[in-house]
Amino acid sequence: MTWFASPADAAARLGEAGYLADAATATTSYLSGALEKPLLVEGPAGVGKTELAKAVGRATGAELVRLQCYEGLDEARALYEWNYKKQLLRIQASGDQAWEETHDDIFTDEFLLTRPLLTAIRRAEPTVLLIDEVDKTDVEVEGLLLEILSDFQVTIPELGTLVAVRRPFVVLTSNASRELSEALKRRCLYLHLDYPDAEREREIVRRQVPDLDERIARQVVDTVGRLRDLELKKAPSIAESVDWARTLVALEIGDLDERAVSATLGVVLKHASDQERAVKELRLSR
Repeated sequence: MTWFASPADAAARLGEAGYLADAATATTSYLSGALEKPLLVEGPAGVGKTELAKAVGRATGAELVRLQCYEGLDEARALYEWNYKKQLLRIQASGDQAWEETHDDIFTDEFLLTRPLLTAIRRAEPTVLLIDEVDKTDVEVEGLLLEILSDFQVTIPELGTLVAVRRPFVVLTSNASRELSEALKRRCLYLHLDYPDAEREREIVRRQVPDLDERIARQVVDTVGRLRDLELKKAPSIAESVDWARTLVALEIGDLDERAVSATLGVVLKHASDQERAVKELRLSR
């Protein structure tokens, strides 16, 4: 399968899927598909890293398989595990059957519980594999990813090596909370996403909220930009800019003045300390 015909095709189709891609994003997305190499997307939270993988799936008609990473994630949750309860029932039902026969009977696909990584590898249909927030996993999990991202195959001792029938389009995202290993990075193309400039963010907001007045869109983006310049625990994401715009449309607010900002600040700032700082720095009345 050809994921994208060219960088221009990637930009156009991602745009049709609701994702406004700049030149670097469109080019790297095209190359990831053309070279069949995983794409590592790094940057602060809320700049569209996860949404890029979803948009690739929408643009190409591929199924999205997502592995949400977290501290303590292990092979059983990421790759596969055996259905031990079902195996035990089969053993009990086998009666006097020799162990060799029972062993061969219980270690089959019928008893295999596939997790996201193995699911993506075994799919014959076009698949986008999203490995989300890979920097939140333990370093040991990266070792598990190396075999998969190098050869797109998984070794299961009881079944042997399973090789991908069709290579998935792989997107790894990272908020850069820790440095990823060089071995993992070598296997990937790299894309850094940051908050867009004001003009591009206005375009994103207007595309997502078509009923929004241009003047209000400008006020939203300008205010969000000021908030991002503050030392906050969690800076507003692009998604929160869009949510704020939708809130203003829903409330029929025609001007984002101090009163409107103060009344709706909880849409973009989710920590009390951040709201207090914003009120102080932006000189809002509450």
